[in-house]
Amino acid sequence: MHTYSFEKLETWQKARLFRKNIYLLVKKFPRDEIFGLTSQIKRSSSSIGDCLAEGSARITAKDKAYFVSLSYSSAIETINHIIGAHDLGYITDAEYNSYRLNLDELTNKLNALRKSILKT
Repeated sequence: MHTYSFEKLETWQKARLFRKNIYLLVKKFPRDEIFGLTSQIKRSSSSIGDCLAEGSARITAKDKAYFVSLSYSSAIETINHIIGAHDLGYITDAEYNSYRLNLDELTNKLNALRKSILKT
């Protein structure tokens, strides 16, 4: 089986694990949030890795960097959803802090990746 370039990116691997953890986390959200916050946070967390994968298939560095920027935007949107989940009492302080730290690391890696791509 062929391994695509995005699968080798540490940033994508972290985004993949983060998405998995978000999907496990939202299982405990109230049922009436299934079409609200649950759906939104699942989509935004998935989009982090999705944009990295799609961008890896682009030809120019500018296009690749653009998709990394989209991935960063999705991570920021996910931070907002994590804040909302915490405000609503759906996640504990410890969960909030853990997910925020993961997202901080991920956004830092995305910024570094974007800068690296634009240098080439």
